[in-house]
Amino acid sequence: MSTVLRVEQEAIERLDISLVAGTIEALASDPLANARQIRFEIVYPLAEEDPRELPEVQEIRLWFMRLDARYPWLPYLLDWRSGELTRYAAMLVPHEFSSTEGIRFSPEAMELFVMGKVFVLADWLDAHKIQNRSDLRYFAQSLGYDIDLAFFDLLAA
Repeated sequence: MSTVLRVEQEAIERLDISLVAGTIEALASDPLANARQIRFEIVYPLAEEDPRELPEVQEIRLWFMRLDARYPWLPYLLDWRSGELTRYAAMLVPHEFSSTEGIRFSPEAMELFVMGKVFVLADWLDAHKIQNRSDLRYFAQSLGYDIDLAFFDLLAA
């Protein structure tokens, strides 16, 4: 089951995350039951001659930066299978669009993003008494990185 969070242009322009906050917080109260189900519907009309994709619009990226600052563990609740995790990363990580290759992330920036989120998610899952490290590994793999399971032993120390 997916939960679609609709974000209107007015909220984006005011950096207002209050309309999605209640739903995110409710879903976060039971991470296991609600993992990987949030999708965003961004309503931000662009002029017909504007060639940008939504992750290239500075106002939208800034809104997502604010959301990520408030809920740094949010990627755990995103619907990874529908591509929402990749789209979320595109809002936060420098990238380029290529007509032949699609989105191309800055490798160094993506590595920092992935590892930063692994650390945040590990602590957040621990706080919720969730010890399943395979979710963290799957998270990293979803963004093109493989983490050896032995790495997670370091986090437990």
